[in-house]
Amino acid sequence: MANVQSVELSQLVEKLNLKNVTPDIDMAGRQLTTPEINRPALQLTGYFDHFASERVQIVGYVEYTYLQSRTHEEKYPIYERFFSSNIPCVVYTSQTKPEEEALELAQKYQVPLFVTESKTSNFMAEAIRWMNVQLAPRISIHGVLVDVYGEGVLIMGESGIGKSEAALELIKRGHRLVTDDVVEIHKVSDDTLIGRSPEITKHFIELRGIGIIDVKTLFGVESVKETQQIDMVIKLEEWDRDKEYDRLGLTEEYTEFLGNKIVCHSLPIRPGRNLAIIVESAAVNHRQKKMGYNAAQELYRRFQENMSKKR
Repeated sequence: MANVQSVELSQLVEKLNLKNVTPDIDMAGRQLTTPEINRPALQLTGYFDHFASERVQIVGYVEYTYLQSRTHEEKYPIYERFFSSNIPCVVYTSQTKPEEEALELAQKYQVPLFVTESKTSNFMAEAIRWMNVQLAPRISIHGVLVDVYGEGVLIMGESGIGKSEAALELIKRGHRLVTDDVVEIHKVSDDTLIGRSPEITKHFIELRGIGIIDVKTLFGVESVKETQQIDMVIKLEEWDRDKEYDRLGLTEEYTEFLGNKIVCHSLPIRPGRNLAIIVESAAVNHRQKKMGYNAAQELYRRFQENMSKKR
């Protein structure tokens, strides 16, 4: 089941290198539950209808200069209503800093204040990108995720069918492991799924008969990767002599995670098949299709032309 996540405010502060100007305010246990942020331009003029108070609040250069133009009597009641609205925090960007009224009311209502030298648009883009990943709906599945020529290949199949062995061979051929055994899938948009490893199993592969190996230690830091977009799925299954397998690939098959469809290939396993080379070829072929060339369609076109000439 997918579930909506929360992220600690302190993680955002650390990730974006924010300077805390209210260190006396305790941040322990403060959670962010939405990746969206708010620039309180209308709120600072006194309009609080439809105020998204649950979001991180951003005060940029425009808001700062507007406040500078108001008298203490004009802005103090607006500040009070703003800080008393149970907002998670306020970030001052573009080398701006909180006024005395803001510092006083932040202490009164226990709202952390931060400053950053980043420009407002740059900070907003980075904050939204990071929080989108951290707060995205997610599921955990059984499989192996590998970066093959820049394509995220999710290898699935029954336990013991050879997923980890295929991943190890791919690593030896210069590709990168993201996660083995458990894949955390994050839905960061309607088009994008990001896979990552649980912290406890990061960089480890289990090989039956050998045990646990540390890929990063054995093959170096270039052999692993923290996260990867999932571009295609390969399902390994036992060879079934009576089953019809696709030999042309004219039509795409898909599997679905969190409402997103991903191209899926079923790959029958039998002795003598080199899984690593097949996975490499599938990844390159998928990349070629995204660039506008489909080998199956080209073969079909040539076949049709040849038939026309014979007629």
